[in-house]
Amino acid sequence: MKGPGTKVAGDEGELLAMQELKRLGYSIVEMKYRFGHGEIDIIARDGDVLVFCEVKTRKNDEFGPPEYALTKKKQAQIRKVATGYLYEHEIKEQECRFDVVAIRMWGGRTEINYIKNAF
Repeated sequence: MKGPGTKVAGDEGELLAMQELKRLGYSIVEMKYRFGHGEIDIIARDGDVLVFCEVKTRKNDEFGPPEYALTKKKQAQIRKVATGYLYEHEIKEQECRFDVVAIRMWGGRTEINYIKNAF
């Protein structure tokens, strides 16, 4: 179970990730899209490509770098939710990509590691 501090860090990380994607020229389509029991943090457009973006935020490295939290099971869940998004919006013949924004926030510093086509 996640504590309230984890949710606050996650929300802050998602906001930073959205700002980073906008800085890179992406347009934000949707935030926190839910389908079934899953969620995709950010759905964006990078030109003609629809990008499903997972954001992982850490306040310390106690459990390893944030990008390491994206297990095979979590990747499968994100793919399932992305398929639901395409189905719900009747989107066919669309190039898609799965990206990860890994954010470390501690010591007054924020590091953003953007991983394009992560899985």
